[in-house]
Amino acid sequence: MSGVNVSIGFETDERVADIAWRTTEFVRDVVLPEEQACDGNVHDGPEPLRRRLQEAARAAGVFAPHVGVEWGGLGLDLCGQAVVFEAAGYSLLGPLALNCAAPDEGNTHLLDVVATEEQKERYLRPLAVGEVRSCFAMTEPAPGAGSDPRALATTATRTGGGWRIDGRKWFISGADGAGFAICMARTSGVPGDAGGATMFLVDAGNPGMKVVRNIDTLDQGLFGGHSEVVFDSCEVGEGAVLGEVDQGFAYAQVRLGPARMTHCMRWLGVARRAQDIALERAADRTAFGRPLAELGMVQQLLADSEIDIETSRAVLLRACWELDQGRPAAQHTSIAKTYVSEAVNRVVDRAVQVCGALGISGDAPLSRLYREVRPFRIYDGPSETHRWAIAKRAVRAARERRAAR
Repeated sequence: MSGVNVSIGFETDERVADIAWRTTEFVRDVVLPEEQACDGNVHDGPEPLRRRLQEAARAAGVFAPHVGVEWGGLGLDLCGQAVVFEAAGYSLLGPLALNCAAPDEGNTHLLDVVATEEQKERYLRPLAVGEVRSCFAMTEPAPGAGSDPRALATTATRTGGGWRIDGRKWFISGADGAGFAICMARTSGVPGDAGGATMFLVDAGNPGMKVVRNIDTLDQGLFGGHSEVVFDSCEVGEGAVLGEVDQGFAYAQVRLGPARMTHCMRWLGVARRAQDIALERAADRTAFGRPLAELGMVQQLLADSEIDIETSRAVLLRACWELDQGRPAAQHTSIAKTYVSEAVNRVVDRAVQVCGALGISGDAPLSRLYREVRPFRIYDGPSETHRWAIAKRAVRAARERRAAR
């Protein structure tokens, strides 16, 4: 909270630094050529590509940095993940290769915290080792759940042997080809109520769950794309309930807080790549008899991007530290998500400007990166929603301080 002094350390230990360095080399030598070969478009990416990249990541010793050691991963905390995920995010396919891409990374964490031992063996273990992909089915077409999850309209009704799920979801990332879905459905109350949601594990082969279309989107770099999914008399057993009935919104926060930060980590890698391209162009390109890097207006663009990258890293690490310490972190995760999502957009935009015609051409990856980062200001809560929450918490804290005097 504001006004409270805490001692925070962001030192990177030798093990994390080594994993990050190996990730940097792996992305440069293995992943970037694969991205260039497919132009970063993997919404309908072939499964052999994913498996090839992940096998290479295993061989490099950088696979699954976020997954617990007991499930075959490297067991890094969030501060450690921040360093490694940024290195992975330098390529659009880096997180996929390390098996730390959305939505699988967030689902892995959710299952580790909430699932029963039986559910962990059935769903977490194959997800952690990359045998399957997954999706998280919460967002719905208007007027259903979006930035306000309380609008959840999909229902789950008790049957003799379990539950029947009915509803329509859309923009479900990674749904096409996923081995299972974690579906949020209303088990009590009505749309607009603050409670009454339950999470269900639904296997891809369930005849009541269908991917009805893949949505054409600005971004193209997420494996499996973004889909519209219909649940029509989708029958699941009692064992499909993830956690407790009617506690789904609380479990969503278990997933979304860290997932917002891991999004920031990955996209920070994209920003750093864009800045590297801009720096190289500014050093090599001559205009008006001088290198671009010696022109004041270009220097300002480069400097502002350096400031945005360093500030993003700082607010991100603060939020990760709060989460690692088990502290209430909603305010810092909202601040980090809002700032980093907008800063990444600014950095990539400035890189395009520095590179001029090259920046908007297909000869450099900047136009591709530009398309990818713009939706980040909407994913995991739009900036406007986070600003509303940040202000509300700040006012509440000020009133509490005043009342305590």
